[in-house]
Amino acid sequence: MDFDSQMKKRVAEIKSVIENYLPDTEGYQSTLLEAMNYSMLVGGKKLRPLLMQQTFVMFGGTSNAIRPFMAAIEMIHTHSLVHDDLPALDNDDYRRGKKTTHAVYGPAMAILAGDALLNLAYETAAKGFTEAPGDPNVARALAILAQKTGEYGMLGGQSVDVEYAGRPLSDEQLSFIYGLKTGALIEASMMIGAVLAGAPEEEVEKVERAARCIGLAFQIQDDILDVTGDEEELGKPVNSDEKNQKTTYVSVHGLDAAREDVGKYSKEVIRLLGELPYENEFLNELVLNLIHRRV
Repeated sequence: MDFDSQMKKRVAEIKSVIENYLPDTEGYQSTLLEAMNYSMLVGGKKLRPLLMQQTFVMFGGTSNAIRPFMAAIEMIHTHSLVHDDLPALDNDDYRRGKKTTHAVYGPAMAILAGDALLNLAYETAAKGFTEAPGDPNVARALAILAQKTGEYGMLGGQSVDVEYAGRPLSDEQLSFIYGLKTGALIEASMMIGAVLAGAPEEEVEKVERAARCIGLAFQIQDDILDVTGDEEELGKPVNSDEKNQKTTYVSVHGLDAAREDVGKYSKEVIRLLGELPYENEFLNELVLNLIHRRV
């Protein structure tokens, strides 16, 4: 089976897993529940749960606890997108080729839907304790999920991104934002996959370093696509960084240097993964496709 066929098959499986953890749209709060499900089902490649699953597979994992964590990481990622698109932040009306949550349900309901998805993520991840009773790796995975999401992870990076909008950034500040806002959830995904599979600490640390490089390369490529991409193909507005007066890797270093550094980080990822005593050819190809994507 070629990579594209494998990708479609695995993404379909992951979507099925995620749908099992979404709420029924009933009761007085049904509009909130509809907004949550709309946000989760509107599309997307499900890359974070896929990275988690494939890292888990690489380390020979067998625990069913991986399933709620795969759903939880996508809920957290989707929560961040719902809030990113709000008028107070990026003010985007389209995401993944569809109307954003606030454009459909209004800003107030979108805020609540994002909050509810973040809460639901931890409710869902906690089901790992039921899936794997007595497994200490579940608690460790939950701690990683919380840390990489919070003030020293994704939300910390987002806060600096918002605070410094319209202001020049140093390389250090830009790397900090990218490492946390984008990289932290990718790190969490791969680390949790390794942890739940029982990987030793030194190998989890190597996975974390590889994931950090993936996050940096992914965000730099995102900056490149914001300048060179096609809005219809991307499913979201282009030149939004310029519109929002954001300093990006491209605006600081230029397109050629940005492309060169994407290549540098991708080589480092493959080097680090290659040092592990395990193989997952699909994971390697997934990482390269993710980093060098055109949409």
